[in-house]
Amino acid sequence: MLSLLHIENIAVIECADISFDAGFNVMTGETGAGKSIVIDAISAILGERAYRDMIRTGMEKATVRGVFTDVPPLPWFEENGVPYDPEVVVHRDILIDGKNICRVNGALVSVSILRKLGIQLINIHGQHDSASLFDENNHLILLDAYNENGALKEAYATCYAQVCDLRREIQRMSMDESEKLRRMETLRYQIEEISKAELEAGEDERLEQRRKVLQNAEKLSDGMHRAAACLYGDEDRDGAASLLADAERELARLTRYTDTVSNLQERVADLMYQVQDVAEEVKAARDDLLYSADELEQIEARLDIIHRLRRKYGATCTDILAYLEKAKIELDEIEFADDAVERLKKKLSNAEEDAIACAMRLRENRKVAAERLSDRILSELVQLDMPKVQFSCEFTETELTPSGADYVAFYMSANAGEALKPLSKVASGGELARIMLAIKNVLAEQDMVATLIFDEVDTGVSGRAAQKVAEKLRSVAKNKQVLCVTHLPQIAALANTHLLIDKQVRGGRTYTTVTPLDMEGRKRELARIIGGANITETTLKSAQEMLDI
Repeated sequence: MLSLLHIENIAVIECADISFDAGFNVMTGETGAGKSIVIDAISAILGERAYRDMIRTGMEKATVRGVFTDVPPLPWFEENGVPYDPEVVVHRDILIDGKNICRVNGALVSVSILRKLGIQLINIHGQHDSASLFDENNHLILLDAYNENGALKEAYATCYAQVCDLRREIQRMSMDESEKLRRMETLRYQIEEISKAELEAGEDERLEQRRKVLQNAEKLSDGMHRAAACLYGDEDRDGAASLLADAERELARLTRYTDTVSNLQERVADLMYQVQDVAEEVKAARDDLLYSADELEQIEARLDIIHRLRRKYGATCTDILAYLEKAKIELDEIEFADDAVERLKKKLSNAEEDAIACAMRLRENRKVAAERLSDRILSELVQLDMPKVQFSCEFTETELTPSGADYVAFYMSANAGEALKPLSKVASGGELARIMLAIKNVLAEQDMVATLIFDEVDTGVSGRAAQKVAEKLRSVAKNKQVLCVTHLPQIAALANTHLLIDKQVRGGRTYTTVTPLDMEGRKRELARIIGGANITETTLKSAQEMLDI
């Protein structure tokens, strides 16, 4: 659960340290006091998007730090090389230049990696979630979130991927007759042009090396001649081999008088033999340096052919030959495309049958889950003062899609005697808020997220319905930590922990503070919510009665 939250330089909050308890926590305050800023700060440490506009005016960065306790050893820690501890500290700096620095237990992580942890720590429900209920494209997602059908979805995904692959292959091989003839003519020309050149792999590299030798043959010959003279000697001087031989003989004579020069004599002898070997190799290389102007001309002509082919088909002879093989294969495919397409169509038909069968199994599984989901939501809605409500998941068969062959829409009737209709056509604001709360509560039973946040879940709710919503939130808080932003006294009165978000102006700047309320503070805050700024004995008495329930 989220135990501590530190906020620094986010909008009107200069610095705030907030402690949350297990159970039911509520935050209240005047409109615009900064309640949504607290939720935004929590979203930031969950890896949601954070903008530099959030930074308090005049500051270079904003900081949010959250301490989560009793966190289980989630696989996320090992997968991302972050040290695990049941007490997890998440820290995020938002810089004025748009950069973000995120740390978990001191280890740097990216925002996207942090988001993967965030969804396992806290589930936030806001007004956007209620509005998303009107979008029927989300209804199948919600049903699957409730339903444990992972293996079936994976099996269907495999079948559907095969169908898509075959459809793409058929489309690739299908072309009109004129396009087919043009492509075949082009391929035949390219195959003939490359084949006529009779290239060899690596031929261009060998020819370029030989051309370099021929272009510098005279320099090579002269240089080798001079090198050989240095090693062998010539008419004017002794070479290195001869001088080393003389040195070796002199040292050999000296070994008759002392043993100390034996090692020197052996080392000079080794040098002499090495120089003699090198001298022979230089001489052989010079003798092998045969060249002619005709050979250079032939190489230039051959390289010119290769250069023209390289401009069209690849950077090297090896690449050109690879293109040749590819062109031959494509030509064969086009020439026999009709037969291949027919074979692919048969495979596609079988793959579609498999995918449809898998989609049907997935549908039956979803329908069973839909009945359970409907029963659970109805049970929740009855507890939320909607006793006459009817709710169902309506299925419509579709073509194969990435999610199956189902279109699911939530239908309801809020009043007795009224026919079931799409949710968007019959749900009022207050009903929608309670339906979303019911769905969130049901889905929360399926996951391991320890903390639920409800941001103004009371929109459009009042009177007895508000009391029922409050009781439901307190019930949920028996098994989960619940944080709730509310304007309703019924909800605030049932909380275990009550935090007041208050905004003040000092020295021309706005400051928001977060204060935990004692019993007397709670009574005055409830009285303010009930009666407005004018707190009277009557509103204080009403507030006390609500707290005594």
